[in-house]
Amino acid sequence: MASDGRHDYSVYSGRRTVGVRKAWNGAEAVIDYLTTLGCRSNEIVMLGPDSVVWRGATFTAKRVAVEQLAA
Repeated sequence: MASDGRHDYSVYSGRRTVGVRKAWNGAEAVIDYLTTLGCRSNEIVMLGPDSVVWRGATFTAKRVAVEQLAA
């Protein structure tokens, strides 16, 4: 966990891990990942608290446990 309260989230495209982001929640982690790739925010559709769709592709995020990061 970051000192400001954010957590690490693994970002998935389908079942494949595509990145790790520090964020307040899963949706923020996915949106941050996509916007750093150059995706426009008006193309991103929220599906739930930890998933979005961009151009037909579903992206999700899951919180990473501290033990997993050390391994």
